[in-house]
Amino acid sequence: MSTTNSGSRSEPPSLGRSVLLIGASRGLGLALAREWARAGWQVVATVRGSGRTGLHELADTYAGQVEIETVDITEPEQIAALNGRLAHRMFDLLFVNAGVADQPDDTVAQTPTEEFVRVMVTNALSPLRVIEALQDLVEPAGTIAVMSSGQGSVANNESGGHEVYRGSKAALNTFMRSYAARHSGEPRPLVLMAPGWVRTDLGGPDALLGIDESIPNVVRTLDALRSSPGLHYVDYLGRTVPW
Repeated sequence: MSTTNSGSRSEPPSLGRSVLLIGASRGLGLALAREWARAGWQVVATVRGSGRTGLHELADTYAGQVEIETVDITEPEQIAALNGRLAHRMFDLLFVNAGVADQPDDTVAQTPTEEFVRVMVTNALSPLRVIEALQDLVEPAGTIAVMSSGQGSVANNESGGHEVYRGSKAALNTFMRSYAARHSGEPRPLVLMAPGWVRTDLGGPDALLGIDESIPNVVRTLDALRSSPGLHYVDYLGRTVPW
């Protein structure tokens, strides 16, 4: 069983659990990798390019416990290659975090086609490609989760703004509902996670939450859903988000 780094804060034992985390070079993904490493999990986390990132520093701190893989989720051949490299492994949790934003004030009509395609492919299409390709690496009762957003809620959209980003997350949610329907009756929890509005490069400096207010709660919420099969659209505190 992996153990926590001696300098980290006290955490519940991991019981040898493992996570495959897609998109962890910075921001919320890096914070998730750090949180699971502190709790003693075996963490396999991905970056997109070849440059050194905060994840590499984390891997240095948790040598042998945090492993780094490379994948660009918008490139299907790279997803297939990652699956091949990890074919001998099994994980308790697959968490797909990768995503992008666009200009928040642009309407759909103002958005260039190539930008619309970039956001939709990265935020909606690619996560499902990852899940379809890597699902067999997850234990039969393990959890598959993806980073959604409260802005993906159609019911809660009363203020507008962030139109293409909202649409991409709403599409992601719909695709996950279709995935869940095809896998109805299986023991796996499927989770769409809304982490809250967090101060990161993506969330911006005016966001309401710090990373330390969001991410530990994200991890606790995922853990609480471990024995709850079916699809859950929840926020970082475990509250159900309206579709």
